[in-house]
Amino acid sequence: MKAALVIMAAGLGSRYGGVKQIAGVGPNGEILMQYSVFDAVRAGFDKVVFIITHEIYDGLRELFDEKLRARGVEVRCVFQDFSSVPSFYRIPEGRVKPFGTAHAVLCARDAVSEPFAVINADDYYGAEAFATIFRELTALPASGRATMVGYRLKNTVSENGTVTRGICEEKDGLLTAVRETYKISVFPDGSIRDTYKLPEGELLDPEAPVSMNFWGFAPSIFDEDEAYFERFLRSLKQDDIKSECLLPMLVDELIKAGRMSVSMLHTDARWFGMTYKEDRPTVQEEIKKLHDAGVYPPVLFE
Repeated sequence: MKAALVIMAAGLGSRYGGVKQIAGVGPNGEILMQYSVFDAVRAGFDKVVFIITHEIYDGLRELFDEKLRARGVEVRCVFQDFSSVPSFYRIPEGRVKPFGTAHAVLCARDAVSEPFAVINADDYYGAEAFATIFRELTALPASGRATMVGYRLKNTVSENGTVTRGICEEKDGLLTAVRETYKISVFPDGSIRDTYKLPEGELLDPEAPVSMNFWGFAPSIFDEDEAYFERFLRSLKQDDIKSECLLPMLVDELIKAGRMSVSMLHTDARWFGMTYKEDRPTVQEEIKKLHDAGVYPPVLFE
């Protein structure tokens, strides 16, 4: 079965303070995307689509093109920029920030015609998760169903600052709702709280499943995404330069409207990623442990 991995790598990395997507963390300078691609290819994915900005295009080609094509994996690059925004919407002066993950996926429409998984570029998901979602993709019908990998909240927080997570509700193995939660912090007493509205924070269940933007879709999602993005743009105030159109909110709307069911796949894997510069030493240490344990060879794609 053919399946594509779509990687969202066009974020500006404002909290990280640089182009975090190409920051080396492996023993040979490997970036996090290389581990995701390695895990996806050995799980069975035969196409990789990078959603990027023009500034990292040459670097990504150097890292991936030759190595993946030699293994029979198709490589495509698409750009998330303002050229893909509908003509009815005028970009406000001062808008630099991309329009978010729902827009990012929409930018990949012309490059994807098969079932696909979508991930963040700056997160580590674990080899098991790719194998699990690949199997689920093989069972997706042409429309009306999707899938996701859910992580435990306690395994996805950062000691170096707040994170945004989609808190999920589940019933009988299906996702029933996603609540985007923007400022999740680990407090000194070990509790995990949402500090978006209250300084003392709303207490969160550390075992709650959360979305790390690891979704599986059929190509029919693009029609829904396009309509959702247009509604989002029409709802914006003309001087809004920051709001983003988010993929979990699109999924949540489709579930509540009865137009899509989403199977929830679980993993106990510990997430790590590059939200902040201070995260990098921890990520490097965790990656080294995986190499030492034989999860990864000494050199990826050797």
